[in-house]
Amino acid sequence: MSRKKLPIGIQTFAKIREADYYYVDKTPFALKLIEEGVAYFLSRPRRFGKSLFLDTLAELFAGNEPLFRGLHCHDKWDWTVKYPVIRISFAEGVMESAAELKIRILDILAENEQCLGLEKGSGEILGRFIRLIQAAKARFGQRVVVLVDEYDKPILDNLTNLDLAREMRDGLRNLYSVIKGQDAHIKFAMLTGVSKFSKVNIFSGLNNLNDITLDAAYSDICGYTDVDVDTVFAPELEGLDRDEIRHWYNGYNWGGEAVYNPFDLLLLFQKRVFRPFWFETGTPTFLVDMLTERKVYLPSLLKMESSSELISTFEVGDISTEALMFQSGYLTIVGEKRRGSNISFVLAYPNHEVRSALTGNVMGAWVGNPHKAEESRFALYDALEINDFDRIREIFFSLYASIPNDWFRRSDINKFEGYYASVFYASFAALGMDIVPEDVSNQGRLDMAVKFNGRVYLFEFKVVEDEAEGKALAQIKEKGYADKYRALDQPIHLIGVEFSKQKRNVAGFEIEAA
Repeated sequence: MSRKKLPIGIQTFAKIREADYYYVDKTPFALKLIEEGVAYFLSRPRRFGKSLFLDTLAELFAGNEPLFRGLHCHDKWDWTVKYPVIRISFAEGVMESAAELKIRILDILAENEQCLGLEKGSGEILGRFIRLIQAAKARFGQRVVVLVDEYDKPILDNLTNLDLAREMRDGLRNLYSVIKGQDAHIKFAMLTGVSKFSKVNIFSGLNNLNDITLDAAYSDICGYTDVDVDTVFAPELEGLDRDEIRHWYNGYNWGGEAVYNPFDLLLLFQKRVFRPFWFETGTPTFLVDMLTERKVYLPSLLKMESSSELISTFEVGDISTEALMFQSGYLTIVGEKRRGSNISFVLAYPNHEVRSALTGNVMGAWVGNPHKAEESRFALYDALEINDFDRIREIFFSLYASIPNDWFRRSDINKFEGYYASVFYASFAALGMDIVPEDVSNQGRLDMAVKFNGRVYLFEFKVVEDEAEGKALAQIKEKGYADKYRALDQPIHLIGVEFSKQKRNVAGFEIEAA
């Protein structure tokens, strides 16, 4: 199989098909959606291929047969019928007022009128959109297709200003309500975005949407599967460690087959190095701010449990940590639990990229100095390689000393242990090390276990009033936390770390070989 061009950042189906780019055939999903329903909603994180999928649907309904030759749908579609397609996208630009949103919507309607060969409309948004749908149906003699991309972006762009975010929500609700009211004139409709806002707040009466976000059959409607990587992209795999590709980038899951983020893989194939490509393109500042404000215990993100209702709900001014992390792609589904008629999902980081990059990013914010946090991590790695425990203690003492006093003034003293432990955990997690926080044994629960360089490090954390008391190390020994690791036949180091409430730093750092 010969190598093709990599469609990095390309969201136009025609360009991919006409210029010999790699393409993963998603037309089986398109046919399934069209055959089984009329109106759909899909939430996926940014840069997952939502725009390309909508563009594929647009070309399919427009009857552009040459673009689909060789694809699954080609001999299964009636190319003699062409449907009018209305396309709405808020992907471009940032709107900072309700007036700007109104202007943008009117411009979108005018663009569709022109593309469909209709007379330029006039009047307010609701009436003009209704007339656009009805005029398109009359001109083409077929019901209309409505495709909405990034439906929620005007809201998400303004979440730090709740009043403005609500104004954006109300403006969009006025637009989207037309889709329900014009159901008789619509052949197919699909809305996509990053977040799923409550239908009561954003969609008003639009209760006919089939939400396929957590539908197992559509888990891989966007993104690349392992099979896709091994077949479509087989020419790109030479010289790359296949297991490392999976470790770094696979794992996003919506209840069915796991997928890779396309942006990650395409840049990996181009640059031939492993880096957090997706994370670097725009981790939302408000996400890090929220984790900081809520003092989220970072190790808890390794495994959380939530109902489908909670992770599927996103409200302006009332956003749960689980919902935000899941919908934005920083947590994913790794399991399911049933308790009678109740179903909950187990959430965790999808892969190495997200765990390492996010914890490093949050750590930088929490210590108030990203450069200092990064410098400390690199020094920690070097010290662990040679088991220089005095240096490790110095690193953490210096790191905690750099934390702004403002954090302590705004914090609950009872949360100090969780905060200290989170920063400690993030230092190791950001290095990509094998970590088990809150490791459970038949004797109790160890705060953190780390396996690195053929050694095992067992950490226990305690908060003391002022001076070290030796209780952290004593607990590791008394509880026999090392016993479950002896079968590994590796050196085991017991490390008791005690934090002083008064000094707000490391008070005790005891090490003993098991």
